[in-house]
Amino acid sequence: MKFSEDFVSGTQIINAYDDNSITINEQRFSKSLIVSHSLLITDWPVENIHELNETTLQPVIEQQPEVIIIGTGRKILFPSPEHYASAIKAGIGIEFMDTGAACRTYNILLAENRKVTAAIILP
Repeated sequence: MKFSEDFVSGTQIINAYDDNSITINEQRFSKSLIVSHSLLITDWPVENIHELNETTLQPVIEQQPEVIIIGTGRKILFPSPEHYASAIKAGIGIEFMDTGAACRTYNILLAENRKVTAAIILP
């Protein structure tokens, strides 16, 4: 799906997504990534929800967002709570969504000037 949104220059916005890629600021990526207002980490080593744990979640938590959105692919998948307990302990909300919902929600919260970080899992 392609989006058309206008945001302030320097902001990392999601322009489009499909099952195998995500486009941020008109640049296409085909590996899992982390994105926030001014940060883009394109080498996040998570290829499925079972690889989400305290270590792989750490770069997301370091951004100190209000909320973390995890895009899990075509379907919503949930890891065991102990895999994301470090986010809860840090007082950060965490939501799991299918990738489409995660991309849309990220852009909406970003437009509202909320401190949001999305971690999108791509196979």
